[in-house]
Parts: sequence; C-alpha cells; structure tokens
Amino acid sequence: MTRFDHEFAPIAVATRSGFEESLHHGAGAAVDADGVTVAAVGDPALVVYPRSCLKPMQADAMVDLGLDLPDELLAVACASHDGAPMHLEAVVTILSTFGLTEADLRNTPARSLSDPCSLEPPSSLRQNCSGKHAAMLATCVVQGWPTASYLDPAHPLQAAIVAHLGDLGCPVHHVGVDGCGAPTHALALDDLARVFAVLASGDVAVARAMRAHPEMVGGAERDVSLWMSAAPGLMAKEGAAGVMAAALSDGRGVAFKIADGSDLARRAVTPEALRNLGVDVDGACADTRDRVAVPTLGHGEPVGRIDALRWTSCSS
Repeated sequence: MTRFDHEFAPIAVATRSGFEESLHHGAGAAVDADGVTVAAVGDPALVVYPRSCLKPMQADAMVDLGLDLPDELLAVACASHDGAPMHLEAVVTILSTFGLTEADLRNTPARSLSDPCSLEPPSSLRQNCSGKHAAMLATCVVQGWPTASYLDPAHPLQAAIVAHLGDLGCPVHHVGVDGCGAPTHALALDDLARVFAVLASGDVAVARAMRAHPEMVGGAERDVSLWMSAAPGLMAKEGAAGVMAAALSDGRGVAFKIADGSDLARRAVTPEALRNLGVDVDGACADTRDRVAVPTLGHGEPVGRIDALRWTSCSS
C-alpha cells in the first residue's frame, strides 16, 4: 500500500502500429479565475514535489527580498535551461553583477542538457538549475546573508521562500532535497495551479520575464518555451519527474503530475492540460501542438504516439 493507491487515474496512452501498448497514470487540476477546480484527473489535491515548477515562486520570493534583475536574467533564474551559451552567459552575468563567481555555486555539477555527451566536464554552471542558484546567491548578497550555506533549509533565504509560498496561498506540506541540492517543497496540485494563476494574472516581474524570454526558461526547442511563445499570456514551467504547471493572464491555472515520472508522458499530456486552461491548442497553436507531439518509434520511424486522455469536467 502507498499513499498513491487511490490518487492517480489514467492520463495518457501510448499506441504502436494501431495497438494500445502502454498506459500512464497521473493527477491534475485546472482552476478558473476564482480558483475553483473546473477540470481534473485523479486527485486534484494530491500533494507532490513540483520540482522545477517551483522556480517561478522561488524567484518571486527573491524579487520580494530585493533582487532586481533585467527580464532576461530573471527568466534564467526561473529556468531549467539547456546550458546553451546564452544561458551560461546570463548566469555568469548574475554572478558577476553581485561580486560572485561560479565557485560560489553549490548546485550539483552536470553537463548541459543541450549536449549531454559533451567532452566538457560536468560543472555547476552548466547544470540546468544554475540560474536559480545564482539568483539565490545574489539575493543573499542583497540581504547581507551568508552565501556558503544558502542551500541549508534553515538559512534565512530558504525560510523566506517557504513563508512566501504561504503568503501566495500555497502551504508547504513537506520539504526535501531537489536534484540540484536546493530545498524542494511539497504542494497540492490544485494549490500549485492557483499560485501560478496568481503570478500570471498579477503585475509580477517573474511572469513578465518568462513571457518576454521563453527561450531563457528552457531552450529553443524545448516544449515549455515553444508553448509560451505560441500562446499569448501563457506562463508555463515543467518540473522533473513528470510535473507541469501553467497559467494565463486572466487568472486560470493548471497543474499535473505523471505517476511514473515520465517526461515523455508529461510532454504528451501538456496539450490536454492547456486545453483545460483555455489555450487554443487545436487552432492558433496547432503548429506547436504538432511540433511537440511525442511519437512512438519503430525502426527509427513514427509508428504511433503518446496521447493524453480527456480530463473530467468539475463544473456544476
């Protein structure tokens, strides 16, 4: 028995040569401008680690603490970036602006997502969360807080982030350690959808930065960046282990989690989540929908695809 026994429901199916081959389960919630859940799959209040979906809220907390960055640099603070030159240059600029260097970063060294087979050695700079970590260090400098211990959950910065999440209406149920080494906070999916809606519908620097520079949030070919480029007013962020959250400027939000943590299933379910959000997936955004579709391959050629299943309407 696990806590997931009754929480997840079928969310996507993979077909191969016209035959249903695999089934993914998940949970999700779409909320309207009043924060009411209007569509769901599985348990819309399931508590999960949003992983990198937390980055916009963490960055918003840092802005509230006095971090002042141009939009392009603030966008990379919200990013799980590819490690392309534009991303690395942005991170270095954040660090140097506040008298810091790459040596101050404490995130887990890794190779760039855009070139995982590179002969370049893993580094904290290339790791996809380096923008968030640079912003955390910069915020410590602004506040006069210690930098060496910025990842400690008891550090003033991390305590302020937890408090800020609560202020945004998103209570923290548990705190763990993310893959990059930073604290990660367990939230309910419907609360995650609502807090994204709060940021997207307000005059918030983080939302403005992400919309203005979607390529900095992921990369030129990453689905999260392509969706933000295609859908006016959309703010979106994916997280590791199959999590996605998005919202529109009118206050509607959506969040979901793939039970098995598959990023391929997460990508395939995103169009259905955006439909429930109100994005014109099959009209104005059809080209993006087709571009990010997830094929099933046979002998190197598409022979099927992963398709999302429809969510249940919760409207009265």
